[in-house]
Amino acid sequence: MRYVSQNCVIEFSFESGKSYSDPFNEVELSVIFTEPDGEERVVPAFWSRGNIWRVRYSSPKIGTHKFCTVCSDATNIDLHDQTGEIEVISYEGDNPLFKHGPLKIGDNKRYLEHTDGTPFFWLGDTWWMGLCKRLSFGDFQLLTADRVEKGFSVIQIVAGLYPDMPAFDPRGANEAGFPWEKDYSKINPDYFDMADLKISWLVRSGLIPCIVGAWGYHLPWMGIEGMKKHWRYLVARYSALPVVWCLSGEYDMPYYLSKDKEKGRDIQRKGWIEVGKYLRKIDPYHHPVTVHPGTYVRDYPDILEILDFDMLQTGHGDSSIGNTVFRVQQSYKRSPEMPVVNGEVCYEGIGGQCREQIQRLMFWASILNGACGYTYGANGIWQINRKDEPFGSSPHGMSWGNIPWEEAYKLPGSRQLGIAKRLLERYNWWMFEPHPEWVEVETSDENKKNYYYPYSAGISGVVRIVYLPFFYNNFKIREIEEDISYHAFLVNPVDGKEFDVGQVVPEENREWQLPELVEGSGMRLPVYQDWILVLEAL
Repeated sequence: MRYVSQNCVIEFSFESGKSYSDPFNEVELSVIFTEPDGEERVVPAFWSRGNIWRVRYSSPKIGTHKFCTVCSDATNIDLHDQTGEIEVISYEGDNPLFKHGPLKIGDNKRYLEHTDGTPFFWLGDTWWMGLCKRLSFGDFQLLTADRVEKGFSVIQIVAGLYPDMPAFDPRGANEAGFPWEKDYSKINPDYFDMADLKISWLVRSGLIPCIVGAWGYHLPWMGIEGMKKHWRYLVARYSALPVVWCLSGEYDMPYYLSKDKEKGRDIQRKGWIEVGKYLRKIDPYHHPVTVHPGTYVRDYPDILEILDFDMLQTGHGDSSIGNTVFRVQQSYKRSPEMPVVNGEVCYEGIGGQCREQIQRLMFWASILNGACGYTYGANGIWQINRKDEPFGSSPHGMSWGNIPWEEAYKLPGSRQLGIAKRLLERYNWWMFEPHPEWVEVETSDENKKNYYYPYSAGISGVVRIVYLPFFYNNFKIREIEEDISYHAFLVNPVDGKEFDVGQVVPEENREWQLPELVEGSGMRLPVYQDWILVLEAL
């Protein structure tokens, strides 16, 4: 009998005495686990190398779990009908991913939560190419520690089939080469052994890996059946971990498919839908599935059957605020309801733009308009620019900016979004609803056109949060409940410092204007920048 703690991974290996000329393609092995309550999980095993297959398993259910192997070659007595038992015991550590379990969709379909019902706030970071050798394991650990300290909870990372480079570009290899042989005839397990170190390190550090199976245009290169094999291998390797699946990056990019762009996009989308259905069928843990879009996913209803939550990509320039607000509001209002995560917008420093104030603006505009999560990105990290490489040799090193990752991870926006997350986590943020009607503002047509106006959300009668893109006192808080008294304070989104405003005393029309904060009041005059106004019910 072997023992494992709740939600932690246990691994078994099975060695075949029978040899195969092409074991990866000739043999498919699965293991049926029967849990203490009788529920069964069919867990794919993965070819490790030679005549060895491995299976990884985890469960939140305490008690005795039995298993039995099922091999496509039923005559192989070493792989077929092997049985055993394991004992799952209580987890006694403090890693939130093991303590609370993997993620699922919340009951109101507006947010993500752990298996035990604990709400999960998605503050992601973008490390698309983080599994390549351009980021050593030691540097990976350094970057992970920095993001944990700042309050991040998700890392978006591509499983070897990267964007913005040819399929077998040397910049995409890791220490063991590429994830596939160059003719796509079989997987390279050594590549994934190296990837295991990084992905498991994220989990050990309390970060959810959002694993992107491939960038969209790898589908025509590999073919649908090849991509299914790729995804089966990912499920076998990583589904026992608390992961989130992103079916594809920019799944609808019509590259290499047709001279007719819309026709190519349609071919691409239908191919990924087929792969997505396969993923949902084989994942024994039913982890949340999304897809990273080039356009707007929900304009195509046929893809909704494979998605659990909506991931947006809303722009890469200072002027992207308009599209960001529009897309978040659009998705939040669509039916069926599902959680909304802004998964890519405005890398800090991209093209010399999108500095820390833009990072704060995009975050608060997304969250206060209904998103349950937001993914930050620093230009220089997602493509792993390195300072020891010639200018332009990094992916997009010349066209998007050449700041190395060693500098990019220190950009101030990452820390400031951690401050924003910690503020929200003081409240039942998962119950927040957008309330633009709570704020009346007198501002210029230019500001309205540029979406530079306050955004507000919260829980009626409990808490209101208002983000002010820049400090001015020409707005009023409206519709204050007659039977509720509020206390107000301002938060500096740069450093998290708070300035007490005092009790909210509304006018007869139930409106309230922020009092002038002048010297002598015990408070310093706020500088002309963005601010967060919080009203807490007494």
